[in-house]
Formats: sequence, structure tokens, C-alpha cells
Amino acid sequence: MPTPLAPANPLDGIRLSRRGFIAAGIAGGFALAACGSRTPPPGIAAGTAADAMTAAIDAAEAARPHSGRTVTATLTPHPETIDLGGPVVTTLAYGDGIPAAPIRANVGDELAVSVTNRLDTPTSAHWHGIRLRNDMDGVEPATPNIDPGHEFTYRFSVPDPGTYWVHPHVRVEEDYGLYLPLIIDDPTEPGRYDAEWIVVLDDWTDGVGKSPPQLFDELTNPNKPTMPEVGNSDLLGGDAGDIAYPYYLINGRIPTAPKSFQAKPGQRIRIRIINAAADTVFRIALTGHSMTVTHTDGYPVIPTEVDALLIGMAERYDVIVTADSGIFALVAAAEGKNALARALLSTGSGSPPDPQFRPSELTKRVGTVEMFTATTTADLGPPEPGLDLPVVLGGTMAKYDWTINGEPYRTTKPLHVQPGQRPTLTFDNTTMMYHPIHLHGHTFQLIKADGSPGARKDTVIVLPKQQLRAVLVADNPGVWVMHCHNDYHLVAGMETRVEYDL
Repeated sequence: MPTPLAPANPLDGIRLSRRGFIAAGIAGGFALAACGSRTPPPGIAAGTAADAMTAAIDAAEAARPHSGRTVTATLTPHPETIDLGGPVVTTLAYGDGIPAAPIRANVGDELAVSVTNRLDTPTSAHWHGIRLRNDMDGVEPATPNIDPGHEFTYRFSVPDPGTYWVHPHVRVEEDYGLYLPLIIDDPTEPGRYDAEWIVVLDDWTDGVGKSPPQLFDELTNPNKPTMPEVGNSDLLGGDAGDIAYPYYLINGRIPTAPKSFQAKPGQRIRIRIINAAADTVFRIALTGHSMTVTHTDGYPVIPTEVDALLIGMAERYDVIVTADSGIFALVAAAEGKNALARALLSTGSGSPPDPQFRPSELTKRVGTVEMFTATTTADLGPPEPGLDLPVVLGGTMAKYDWTINGEPYRTTKPLHVQPGQRPTLTFDNTTMMYHPIHLHGHTFQLIKADGSPGARKDTVIVLPKQQLRAVLVADNPGVWVMHCHNDYHLVAGMETRVEYDL
């Protein structure tokens, strides 16, 4: 992980203005020569470069839609005892259960979320998938971490409707109970469904198995014994994850004590699926039902019917199902790990199936990202010819030395863009592992193998030995991170930055 910036917590004796806050972060970013950051052009002082960046960030924020309404919320990361449906664990959480209650706002609203750190280590809140202003992203160097006993209020507008989520961005904190859905509604969207079901997937170890820091230490130990293979996928090949977890959860419950969603037969249900797992790709299906995929990572796609969905860490899919009468298992199989999570859809009489039941839909039409195409309203258009940004994913399980473009984050050479550019991102996975790659503050649109436009996303699984191309629109100035969303790969170094040159 990167070396933290010098303490700049806004409650450490000085309350920084938003402008001073981002200027400090940008100036710090320019000063990280050891991390490959560019220095300002000759003749321009660091302060001037920082001021120019701050002005560009402010201009981008002003150009976003603004409703004039502010939605407030509070988050308090703290130790908490939580019942997973039998096992009772002491872990880290935002509230008294997992996931924490959703935060909900409309397009154009300002969010003002105060985070008070009751942990004994630094933390942050990252607003995953939101195209927000850089200084509110919740990850260094754009936003300083929140020290123990301190608080910070994140303020930003939300420009796009969709299914998003919140999690910390400090070492392996994501592999605890610190997460919640973030739903941005569009008041003008026609209601084409009768009910909404938010489904959050997770893999779980804290309090019942080894702690996340223990797991990371084992994975990175140079003297570790030969590790058993975990996560080999029979669907697409390769290794989908590194860790066999004690439990896999849907909405905070183990398979033998599932939560049940109540609906009526014939209702159209919008299911918002969020994969909050640290190391697990899921294949999810609803027994006896097909699903119509309507959104990927918040953005609409041409409706596509599938029986199951492959969803990587940090990805989100919205689907519509028409409910039959009875009790049906929603099953999320942990890809390659011979385990599952489940919840129940209850619309009538009947008995739930056995906790280990696997619906036949899991092996029928499995939706993967190349099957989906953004609607015209979400299309980003073609890339700029000759402008390419390579993202080569490398590393090995033996050394646990995950890299982007041949370097771990501590020595990364950032990718550079200028405002308005439309480069092609080329994701090139040279390993035998699944790598869900996430770019902060932006979305990108995949380019299919035949050159046609694909889905618009902020996180995409790059399969073993696969190349994917995507168009990026550089319209959100700042210093942004791009990384693998397998949390253990991220902490081990599979991260870089995308920096704007002004």
C-alpha cells in the first residue's frame, strides 16, 4: 500500500477548506517522486499546479446536475457483535448489522455523510462507482484517511442514477462488515417494477476463521508451504479466488438461516445485486425463474434474459424477475469454491429447499459481461484513434507479487490523461487469476471483440490470459486510483493511478 501523506486530517488542529484539502492532496501527489508521479512542468510551482487542478475539479463539480437538496447521513465504523444466523461474531461494522442500512438519494442531490472513526486504526469511506469530485473519493492520495477518534464529512453531488455501494479503502478493512448499499434514484425513470430487493453478497471469515490480516500475512509469507488450489472455475477456467472462506453470506446471513423477501405472485421485482466480497466471484440464480438484466454497474443495458449471472467483486447488476407462486431459493455459488450463499423469495405456501440445494439455472444461460450492450443513452461513443492506455495485470500466487504494468503500487508509473481525451484502456491479464479491475471516479465502456460497443461499467472481471478493451472519457480531473478489487491483490500491489495533466 502507498505511504500515507503527511497528517492532513481536517480535525487535527486545523479545519481545511475543501479547496485547501484537495490542494494539499494534489501537491502531495506531485511530490511522490518515488511513486512515479510527474512533477509540474518547468517554470510552474507546485502550488500553481495544485491550484489549477483544484479549479478544474471545482469546474467539473459545477457542471454536474444539482437539485438543491442535501441528503445527510452518519457512519460510525466500530467493533460490533453480529449474529450471522447462528454464528455470533465480533467484527467491524457501521451499525448493528451487516450490511448497514442503505443510503438513498436522487440524481443531483448533495450527499453530506459524516464518518466518525471508532476503530483503533485509520479508515475511510469510498463511494464505489460514483463519478464524484476527486477530493471526496475516500482513498489516498485524493482524500486523507480518517485517524482513530476523528471524523470527516464527505460532501459531493451524485450525478448518475444506479446501484452503488460504500466501503473503506485502507488495507484489508474491506474484508470485515464495513459496507452498505448506496442507491441513487432518477425521479423521472418510469416505474417498470412492483417491488425492489437489494441483495448484497459477501465472503466471511472474521470471528469464525482467520482474521483478514492473518490471511494476508499467510498469502504474502515467502516461506509459506505450497498452497492448495482454491477457486478453479469450471465455467470459464482459471482461478477465481485465493481463499476458502468459512461462510458466504447474502444480506449478512449464512445459508442455513437465510433472509426471506416477501412479494406477491406475478409482481415484477427489481433485484439490485452487489458483490461486496473481498475474494469471491459469485454465480447467482433464482430457482425456477429467468432474470432480465437491465443495468450493469448502474448503467442501463439492452434488456437481456439469462438464467444466472457471473458477478465479480465490487460489480453490480440490476435484474427484473416476474415472481412465481411459492418459496424459491436465490443461490449465489462461490465460483470454484464448492460453497454457496442463499436467500429466499417467498410469494406463497411451500417449504424452502435444502440449504445446499443448487438450482439448475446455475448451469444454463450464464450471463457474462460480453453479452451486454449499453443503451443509446449510456453509450460513450468511440475512442480517440492512437491514444492507448495499457493496463497489464501481472504477478504470481507463489510470490504474491501482484502488479500493474510490471510495478507494484509503491513504485507505479501512473497513467496520464488530459481533460477531454478519449483513450482506449487495454486490460491485459497475463496471469491465471480472475482480476476485477475498478477505476475510481469514472466509467468506461467495453469494446467487444468485433469492435461493437459493450456494457458501460466501473469494474470488470478480466479473465485469465484475456485482453479487454474499453473507451474512457477523461471528464473528471484529479488523481484517481485503478486497482484489482480482489482486496488481497490490491493490498499486495495490484494498483496504479490515473492522473490528469492540465
